[in-house]
Amino acid sequence: MNSPRQGVLAAGNWIIDYTKIIDVYPAQDALCNILEETYGNGGSPYNLLVDLARLGAPFPLEAIGLVGDDKDGEVIRADCLRHRIDAGQLLACKEAHTSYTDVMSVKTTGRRTFFHQRGANALLGPEHFDFSASRAKHFHLGYLLLLDRLDQHDPEHGTVAAGLLKQALAAGFKTSIDVVSEDSGRFPAIVRPALRHTDYAILNEFEAARTTGLNIRNELGLDMVALRAAAQNLLNAGVREWVVIHFPEGAVAAGCDGRFLSQGSVAISQEKIKGTTGAGDAFGAGLLYGIHEKKPMEECLHYAVCVAAACLTQASCSGGICSLVQCLELGQIFGFRSMAKPSWD
Repeated sequence: MNSPRQGVLAAGNWIIDYTKIIDVYPAQDALCNILEETYGNGGSPYNLLVDLARLGAPFPLEAIGLVGDDKDGEVIRADCLRHRIDAGQLLACKEAHTSYTDVMSVKTTGRRTFFHQRGANALLGPEHFDFSASRAKHFHLGYLLLLDRLDQHDPEHGTVAAGLLKQALAAGFKTSIDVVSEDSGRFPAIVRPALRHTDYAILNEFEAARTTGLNIRNELGLDMVALRAAAQNLLNAGVREWVVIHFPEGAVAAGCDGRFLSQGSVAISQEKIKGTTGAGDAFGAGLLYGIHEKKPMEECLHYAVCVAAACLTQASCSGGICSLVQCLELGQIFGFRSMAKPSWD
């Protein structure tokens, strides 16, 4: 008899982030000053798995992806070893260098601008995935719209990524996806086919709006009625269990059982915020920690916003992540933002 499946297998973009803290974002042809600079992990699976390791996740962590046969690739593989991430399916290729991103983060606001080189991630294809080699419980794929071969059209499934997610379900995994906040009209064609084979769709407000065509913000701020409509639209597109949408004020979750939940973000003081890079992936790590451990969705959302708050305390993607207990203490210290709720029930 096989033992129960345990752990998270994460695939997609493996990136080295070179983060520069700048005094102001300049107009074209103008100058700004770099005040600090760091480098570290970037990309959905890399951030998510490192965050889970730093949280003290009591289950296996496994990687799928491509890096270059270069120094940055060696750095990533060594980092996986240090964080007890099984890198058996994180392969080095000679055809492209390791992907990297120059992140410009404004010191006074935390606002970020990304200059991205796709590198080896653009070559990641179905032949690099062996679901039979893993006994993980959960398969996470990200970022859709930033994986050239997986984003390609597939006549049977809509996209190559959607076909992979279907394979993961057939192999016994729960599945989740994350999306990059690209400023384009590609969202419906690439994201919606994947939803039919996704148990947990994790998006931010921008990505949810682009995928559904609904305006989630208006001149007064967050439109909770439109937000719920967008979540329901994504459920109707085929998400099997939960749609989770996060934003600076907090997050909502819409379940296939008809439940709609909301959770305010941690009201962390502005002087504690060093940057927002990686906060969405930190949110996902907290959420998947709870899901893996079979916590109620209310508790999963609580984990998620507290881990995201911890991420904000450092400029790098994972430098602020500490144990789950310490992350939850941030909620106790600072409290949570309230979210306006219309009378929809």
